[in-house]
Amino acid sequence: MRAAGTLKRVFDWKVRGVRWVEIIGLMLVAAMIFSVYLAKAAAASESARIASLERQITQNGQRVRLLRAEVARLEQPGRLEALSRAAGLEPVDVHRQATEASLPALAPIPEPAPAVIIAPTIPSVPDADPGPAPDAAEVAQ
Repeated sequence: MRAAGTLKRVFDWKVRGVRWVEIIGLMLVAAMIFSVYLAKAAAASESARIASLERQITQNGQRVRLLRAEVARLEQPGRLEALSRAAGLEPVDVHRQATEASLPALAPIPEPAPAVIIAPTIPSVPDADPGPAPDAAEVAQ
């Protein structure tokens, strides 16, 4: 009984004609409205970010298609044949093709190993005096 009486007093407690329960309820509703506003603002910014990423993906897809078309154009056999003929290259004659038996004869001759030349070393005298420097007149003679 005592708890019921205390609870009734809390619900009946008034401040300037307004019960505390109503004040607390109003504050909770305001807090929920504010939190919904923040959640919507965050969702809008994420939506804008997602839209930006989708635009980038679309642009990259277009670039990939363009690059694949460019590769297909550059790899056309007729174009490559014209370029190779312009560079002086042509297909190998059928009679010039090598067989398995002739491959060892076609192997390149290995280059000889380079010779290493070691220069002779001149022994140095640690305490040797080079002597006086010659005059300009002596050098001219």
